[in-house]
Amino acid sequence: MIEFFNAFNSSELFKASMVLFAVIDIVGSIPLIIKLKETSGKISELRASLVSLGIMIGFFILGESILQLFGVTVQSFAVAGALILFAMALEMILGVHLFRDSVSGKTASVVPLAFPIIAGAGTMTSLVSLRAEFADINILIAIFINVGIVYIVLKSTSKIEHWLGETGIAIMKKVFGIILLAIAVKLFTSNLKVMFE
Repeated sequence: MIEFFNAFNSSELFKASMVLFAVIDIVGSIPLIIKLKETSGKISELRASLVSLGIMIGFFILGESILQLFGVTVQSFAVAGALILFAMALEMILGVHLFRDSVSGKTASVVPLAFPIIAGAGTMTSLVSLRAEFADINILIAIFINVGIVYIVLKSTSKIEHWLGETGIAIMKKVFGIILLAIAVKLFTSNLKVMFE
């Protein structure tokens, strides 16, 4: 337990937080969130945040065990995750749609908001990928930080949309898309190298 807390590193925490922030892309999802509020009525920001937190922590704790059950290494999963992140980055940068998510009604706070928009495939693969590079405590704190950011953004979606405008949101998506693309390339090359060694 002492080793767990001693592994805290502010640099790792910052990097892990930025990776999750780019992958979750809650700012880039503002237009979709506004659409969800219009089509399915009021969205529970707290419920969406707590459900996504539970999904992320659950996969963070059990993800590696699930992989071992199927005989998959963390590195190979990280490489697969890097490809998904790469595709997500292309969506953000080029404005293409590679993933199709259906929008539901009354359960919009959970599906599709908490899953898969916030805690989707990209987030899950990122968590496993991060475990291959950073200490657990730094990733866990990064999860809580990002869920806190998600909650704040969900509570102030309308204000953010008005403040940023369509152009501002589009620019944010491009910027975080480029960051995510660079992260995907780094994850792919570093883990592929480990696999072949």
